[in-house]
Amino acid sequence: MFASNLKKIKAIFYLVFIYRFFTVISDGKNEEFQCPSATGTGNFADPVTCRRFYQCVDGYPYLNRCPSGLFFDDISKFCTFKNEARCGPIATTPAPITESPTDLAEKCNPAECQLPYCFCSRDGTIIPGGLEPENTPQMIILTFDGAVNLNNYDHYRKVLNGKRKNPNGCAIKGTFFISHEYSNYHMIQRLASEGHEIGTETISLQSGLQDKGYEEWVGEMVGMREILKHFANVSKSEVVGMRAPFLKPGRNTQYKVMEEFGYIYDSSIGVPALPIPIWPYTLDYKIPHECKAGTCPTKSFPGIWEVPLNAHYVEGFEGGHCPYLDQCVLHNHDPEDVFDWLQEDFLRYYDQNRAPYMMPFHTNWFSIKELEKGLEKFLDWVATLDDVWFVTATQALTWITDPKDVKQLKNYDAWGCSKNENLPPKPCNLSNKCALGFKKNNITDTRYLETCSDCPNQYPWLGDASGSGIPNKDNYVPDNV
Repeated sequence: MFASNLKKIKAIFYLVFIYRFFTVISDGKNEEFQCPSATGTGNFADPVTCRRFYQCVDGYPYLNRCPSGLFFDDISKFCTFKNEARCGPIATTPAPITESPTDLAEKCNPAECQLPYCFCSRDGTIIPGGLEPENTPQMIILTFDGAVNLNNYDHYRKVLNGKRKNPNGCAIKGTFFISHEYSNYHMIQRLASEGHEIGTETISLQSGLQDKGYEEWVGEMVGMREILKHFANVSKSEVVGMRAPFLKPGRNTQYKVMEEFGYIYDSSIGVPALPIPIWPYTLDYKIPHECKAGTCPTKSFPGIWEVPLNAHYVEGFEGGHCPYLDQCVLHNHDPEDVFDWLQEDFLRYYDQNRAPYMMPFHTNWFSIKELEKGLEKFLDWVATLDDVWFVTATQALTWITDPKDVKQLKNYDAWGCSKNENLPPKPCNLSNKCALGFKKNNITDTRYLETCSDCPNQYPWLGDASGSGIPNKDNYVPDNV
């Protein structure tokens, strides 16, 4: 009798499980999940697994899955790497009441903020120079984060193949924010020698850097710039931009380091999904939008530019909101669907205020053929538009400081084909492949470094950018000292 009842219980349990499973996956909808009544719209954690999340649209839930290898972060509200993802649901708590600091940045004052040294607007959507949208070039900034190596180099070269041209006939360029571990400096030197912009991420890509102090930020940022100089022949004067790991700005500390060590711009601040995108701005004044990461600067840093990451999304379409394109959920779609999604996302800029359309990528995007093919189709389509220009982040800022009508740009020197004399030479034909001792987290390992320079004594790391083997050898002095 007991065995018979047990079989019945198991059968009922199995039927309930099947019913719930199909309730969850049918049409991407889940009738059981209730969207929060206070908001009704946005991304919310799946209570069952960190691999999925719900996108609520007008109070109705749609189930989405994170791309392979990514997990939903219930604080940042997008899919990210496992060691960064904070699984939800996470209850929100009111912020403690504290006294306001007296040195906070003030709201934008357009009368006092004048180009070329300062730019702001009340909500961040105004076109520099007061140009009309039809007279404004639509800039696209292709950015690539992390190490450059055999896993991604050929994919990046496929995008930046020299065949895709701007309206002036010059090959399109990209911006690379380099992290150190596993990077191939022979490859990086080739990218730099061809005119692609090289910026810094950090040496170690450590999590939690946003809460670290001044010396840690100096070691990570300035140390990364020194490594690029030693092993990729990229001069310090050419490395003027940076991006914080995981888009977690280091509050005021990071920007103090930028100010003192000659950086011109940061590109770490994510912008929530807004109907009209935000233009780059200087940090003379308070940022004109919500700080998505919660660790943005609060003080004034005159003349330091922020090139923000506007959220990518398509209204009413699955995929969610994402600062990095590979964090949107597009992996179940064919190349034509990916192209349509990118096109609609892009037209929100092109048909409105023509803020620069930044396309940030990790290697992940290129590991999925449908995404790669959809991107190629999109790049070929925008290349047919005679007022769309692919520029580096620095080229975009050069235009913003002195805006030119789109009709003037074919002879615009800053976007021309002439080679920058400060760029490194083409890399050597026969590089040095160095197998180097490396100790991390009390574990000794071997790291491989490829460079045209001589092999160092030890794998370069924090405190020893040249790889001399002398711990804590580096001592960086601010430019203004």
